[in-house]
Amino acid sequence: MLIASLWSVLLIGYWFLATSGEKKLFPPPSKAWEGFKDLYNEGLVVHIASSLGLCLQATLLSVVFSLAIAYLSPVPVFKPIAKALSRMRYLPLTGITFYLAMVVSDARTMQVWVLVVFMSLYFITSLLGVINDISQEEIDHARSLRCSRWEVLWEVVIKGRMDYVLDVLRQNLAITWMFLVTVESILVAAGGLGVLIKNSDKFMNHGRIVALQIVILLVGLGIDWFLNFLRKSLFRYSTIGN
Repeated sequence: MLIASLWSVLLIGYWFLATSGEKKLFPPPSKAWEGFKDLYNEGLVVHIASSLGLCLQATLLSVVFSLAIAYLSPVPVFKPIAKALSRMRYLPLTGITFYLAMVVSDARTMQVWVLVVFMSLYFITSLLGVINDISQEEIDHARSLRCSRWEVLWEVVIKGRMDYVLDVLRQNLAITWMFLVTVESILVAAGGLGVLIKNSDKFMNHGRIVALQIVILLVGLGIDWFLNFLRKSLFRYSTIGN
């Protein structure tokens, strides 16, 4: 805490010093504070709630789809599907939105499914890595206890790696939260932090932009802290050796 506080003071102090001259790379803290107050008066809390709601909806759909694909990947019939979806993460965003626009007409639904596809491709890749890292000794141990194939799947793969799944979700959600700003520009009427930062950039209001960047960072760190706290609370054994 002492070290973190020291670095925070040094960072804020450097911000004041770096913006005190004539040439400024960033707006001074006073401008960022004014931008934050303007944003709050314009309904910043509502826009944060809109972004969190969109992210939560897409995350729930993505988790269900990704877990189903990953847990079925040991079955030979489904293994090529899982690998193919993992390889599709190299597709650009334009390639995804083009085909989604052909089947989805509602802009809000479009936002959700762009995030679902984007998040699922990376989530599946990470989950496949978790499953492949399961040692043969763990599987043999379950078989020695006379577990059936389905019991091995439940006890070793699903139940035994649930803390890893939550940690993978935490890492991939950080990517999704960063990408959320771009997706929210699809439907401006729905609001969200992406709409606010886009409008601020359009009018070259750098104070508001910096204020929004700080808000986005703090909300993202809050989500990350909550998921990490949830993992440590639900799976206490995951903290052993850390």
